[in-house]
Amino acid sequence: MTDRVSLFRVMLTIREAELALARLFADGEVPGFIHLSVGQEGVAAGVCAALDAQDSLASTHRGHGHAIARGIALDGFFAEVMGKASGICRGRGGSMHVADLARGMLGANGIVGAGAPIALGAALAHRVAGDAGVAVAFFGDGALAEGAMHETMNCAALWRLPLLLVCENNGWAEFSRTDTQVAARLSALAAAFGIPHREVDGNDVFAVSAAAAGAVEGLRRGEGPFLLEARTRRWRGHYEGDPQRYRDPAEAAEAAGHDPIARARSILLAEGRPEAELEAIEAAVREAVLAAVAAGRAAPEAAWEDARDAAYAAAEA
Repeated sequence: MTDRVSLFRVMLTIREAELALARLFADGEVPGFIHLSVGQEGVAAGVCAALDAQDSLASTHRGHGHAIARGIALDGFFAEVMGKASGICRGRGGSMHVADLARGMLGANGIVGAGAPIALGAALAHRVAGDAGVAVAFFGDGALAEGAMHETMNCAALWRLPLLLVCENNGWAEFSRTDTQVAARLSALAAAFGIPHREVDGNDVFAVSAAAAGAVEGLRRGEGPFLLEARTRRWRGHYEGDPQRYRDPAEAAEAAGHDPIARARSILLAEGRPEAELEAIEAAVREAVLAAVAAGRAAPEAAWEDARDAAYAAAEA
């Protein structure tokens, strides 16, 4: 069983890292756009805790939590999002394309639903290689309107691949309520393809961890794909800086009342964990994030010439 304190620590790391990114973005130290998963940390931490070293995962545009939960080093992560040469992808991918193949992290993806067929291919590769690995595709409920999701479910079911489909259902499809964009219920859609479906409270990291562990065990036994739907809340806008004029302020405030970190903290205290222990973890996480930010600031900028030379062959004389 996954250490419950470790789950708490991973969620804290995701939260502190993303809040630091929000500050960096506001100060102009992060290029492009960033999409934060504040409030959804329980899903990333719980699912990734069920994975082994040989497993693969494909993420979304809201993928910082998945990368951190998979174990990407904070120094390389921050440097990448800040566009620095020491980034995990040499500063060429940025927020929406963080990847680390050494950890099976196939990358975040700026296209809605596009990570699912990538994870499908990884699941097929695990089957062909016979390495007992599984693949995970994270996606949001807005992706249910994408044809790629339906094609992925169809192929995964036909070929009984070891693919865990994880829907982070936060109720929003970018700037619209999902129920105004998608007619199908995910449970019914999964049933149409013969894929087992389970809904879990995404704000309860311990419930997510247990559900993901059970699903992964079935995948390793060759039982075919599984769909885990985690109900969660999106605290912030679609992107950082989103004015959210489309959203009732009361709904946004209510979402922040469902904090997976606060819930886990309360449970750990009730189980007898000393508060001093949890406070020490919180302090250590904040210190690690601050150190990674400082390292990112000190790192050299990514050079255009390096990116160019990696993409194009030198012209012949």
